Amino acid sequence: MTSCVSARFSAADDPWIDVRYGTIYRQVGLRELFLGAHAIDDLAMPVAPAASGLLRIAAVITARITALDDPQLSADQWNARRRTLLSLPDGFNSTAVNAYFDNEAHCFEVFDPVRPWLQDPLLASQCKAPSGINKLVFGRPAGNNLAWMSPHHDLDPVPVPTAQALQHLLIHHYYGACGGGTPRTVGRRAPRHVGGRSGPLRSTVSFHPLGRTLYETLLAQIPQLTGEQTGTDLCPWEDPAPPAPDAPPAPMTWPGRILTGRSQHALLLVPGHDGSYVRDVYLTWATERPPLPATDPYLVIHTNGNAKPELRRYPRRADADKAWWRELEALLLAPDERRAFRRPQIFDTLNDLPEPVRASLRVRVHGFDQDGKVNNRRWYTAITPPIWAWAQEHDPERAARIAECVAAAEHHAGRLTYLAGQAWKDTVNGPGCPQDGRTLGKPEKKSTSPWAAPARAAYWPLAERAFWRLLDQPDLSVRRAFATAAERALRTATTGDRVRLRHAACAVAAAVAELHRPPRTRPEEERR
Repeated sequence: MTSCVSARFSAADDPWIDVRYGTIYRQVGLRELFLGAHAIDDLAMPVAPAASGLLRIAAVITARITALDDPQLSADQWNARRRTLLSLPDGFNSTAVNAYFDNEAHCFEVFDPVRPWLQDPLLASQCKAPSGINKLVFGRPAGNNLAWMSPHHDLDPVPVPTAQALQHLLIHHYYGACGGGTPRTVGRRAPRHVGGRSGPLRSTVSFHPLGRTLYETLLAQIPQLTGEQTGTDLCPWEDPAPPAPDAPPAPMTWPGRILTGRSQHALLLVPGHDGSYVRDVYLTWATERPPLPATDPYLVIHTNGNAKPELRRYPRRADADKAWWRELEALLLAPDERRAFRRPQIFDTLNDLPEPVRASLRVRVHGFDQDGKVNNRRWYTAITPPIWAWAQEHDPERAARIAECVAAAEHHAGRLTYLAGQAWKDTVNGPGCPQDGRTLGKPEKKSTSPWAAPARAAYWPLAERAFWRLLDQPDLSVRRAFATAAERALRTATTGDRVRLRHAACAVAAAVAELHRPPRTRPEEERR
């Protein structure tokens, strides 16, 4: 491999990945990550979307060094090989790990002039100027954005340690914003129609099996081949050809292209004198061609039969205000064509894991709450307890109860929002107390009630307690439990106003009565 003489940093051998050994935290490179995976408890990367991207890269490398990427293996052979690997106490074969990272066809040098890791070296000649280091780091204001809550600005750019820069590099590849970024000239032309597309995981939430050690985690999260393999499967660092922005997209082969080859962004890091830090970056669009369709195995996929064919299937959006237990129905229910959603494909292979691994298996949730274009709200992560024993394949009654409770909790949240808005409208308009308990007036398209948001904020902790109580006591009424939680939340949110405002008490009483009535079909009530 050809690499820079002065600036050196290897993604394979230099430390940049945060991990946890018991109570000890340290950084390792990719090689050490795999050599010591059986002793590492978990990743400890501080930025959830970076960890989400790294887990996908690690899944492909795991398949490579264990030969679980062989498309000729039958499903039984594939599962048998994985079970055998999970029984090994010493983790991955060190010879296979070193052979992969020492392969001269694979380039892990971050500042290599010909094949920099996950970067496009042509950007230095195709872009007139770099984009600025603040453009790389999520959370820093860049360009004309105002620096209200940050000391960073483009007049005094602060370099970033290379270990941190690599993590933000992953975020751009997987969760990057749409837009062209820095203008790029390909050949003699600078395409004007290329606006830049958002990253393949933008605004989504991922679900990753989590084992007792990183070794178990990596083996549990390898997706199995479905269908037939077409073409040679290569990751960007395995491909001898440099990225070509005007070339047709490569087929979405398994597992490398699907998990690591769908980026819509091209980046090139500009190193400091010794490679220990990054002082600038080129950031622009990666390809003129639209991406080929592919299903990420860690996403919940929804189906809308009334949408256009190209928009019919879409991933579940991340929501930073949504607790992990509200996702359980999408994880535990087996695939069913009658449902409007399908659990992540990775969960279809978990029943074939050895029983000790399966019984202790948790789920790591990584979400990045964003809009579809450029605005980032918040990233988040969560870890569930061992839940696979509740899956429909193992305990269909409990899985059905969980699905019923989650659906009821969401439904009553919608009713609470709607009725809080109606109660406020009846209060300020002074219609008097409805004699039949029904709220009056035409529903507003968008609620302006100051009660709706506080009521929902008070509702969800109460709903969570009701949820676990309902699982422990199957004889309790699901509708009554969540209606009571919604009533308490509404009364909490309106405590002061029921004393201060003349019609508030009567309007809230009518809303409470409506909460306890069997729900009627009313589209406005289902709006969030």
